Amino acid sequence: MKARVFVTLKPGVLDPQGKAIGHALEGLGFAGVGDVRAGKLIELELADGTSDEAIDQMCRQLLANTVIENYRVEKL
Repeated sequence: MKARVFVTLKPGVLDPQGKAIGHALEGLGFAGVGDVRAGKLIELELADGTSDEAIDQMCRQLLANTVIENYRVEKL
């Protein structure tokens, strides 16, 4: 089974990488780009039958810093 974990910063947390991307896009002439937020995508190959609880524990213990990040799991 495959799963994708999308990790994003919580609202209100400063995102210097997103700011840099937004500034670079402006510098390249792309007008109309508003706030940019950067995140990460983690793809996992898991054993069939891996429980949702196990995936959640992976996210909470290693893949996301739940103090400043949110995560969303998509099973494929």
